[in-house]
Amino acid sequence: MVDEHGRVTTEGGHVLFFSLEMSAEQLAGRILAEQSEVPSDKIRRGDINAEEFERLAAASQELYKLPLYIDDTPALSVSALRTRARRLKSQQKLHMIVIDYLQLMQASPGSRPDNRVQEIAEITRGLKTLAKDLDVPVIALSQLSRQVENRENKRPQLADLRESGTIEQDSDVVMFIFREEYYLQRDQPARRDNETEDKFQDRAELHNTLLKESRNIAEVIVAKQRHGPVGTIELHFNGDLTKFSDLDTYHRDSDTNF
Repeated sequence: MVDEHGRVTTEGGHVLFFSLEMSAEQLAGRILAEQSEVPSDKIRRGDINAEEFERLAAASQELYKLPLYIDDTPALSVSALRTRARRLKSQQKLHMIVIDYLQLMQASPGSRPDNRVQEIAEITRGLKTLAKDLDVPVIALSQLSRQVENRENKRPQLADLRESGTIEQDSDVVMFIFREEYYLQRDQPARRDNETEDKFQDRAELHNTLLKESRNIAEVIVAKQRHGPVGTIELHFNGDLTKFSDLDTYHRDSDTNF
């Protein structure tokens, strides 16, 4: 998401980012790490050399110039978000709205949804209406159901969208990010009861092969696209920078060298 709004702002587009989870300072730090290619943990520790400091300073100057507006007010309602977005569009320009993330929003004051599912439904309808009224794309991040963790194939599906089917219904496009490496690293094989040593070693070897092949690879799964095809796109993922980029032969070759 940082990559996407970064691309829009560098092309002159005005982006309004509602960061309901991270503070504005935390989000800016993540953007600076991605833009300067200095790992965020090194920035937090202050453990950077002169060359990295120069890159960080240059990225800070560029970030300051970008038409990016961050609102880190927690627990915003749909009506409050709508008011702020309309105000910005009337005063400046507005080309994209980003919300991180959907489940941290609240229903508008005065509405009385009976449960959380109804509340999420009201929120998604409100965001869809806002996108039409302002004629700008609204990108809303969403949590997934914990059921994903219990499946052997952990690639997310539309049914995994948490708390409401209206997220799928009201969205023009639904995309998931999946990293097999993430799950393989957390699911190291252990020898099973009544399993021979040879079978365990075969299973462990297969696990290590899959882990090596999935290293630094992210899948962008286009699960729904109202006016276009669905499918999967592979990207290169740099965890130190939280940065996604095009996957090429160089990345594949270099990532397999331990």
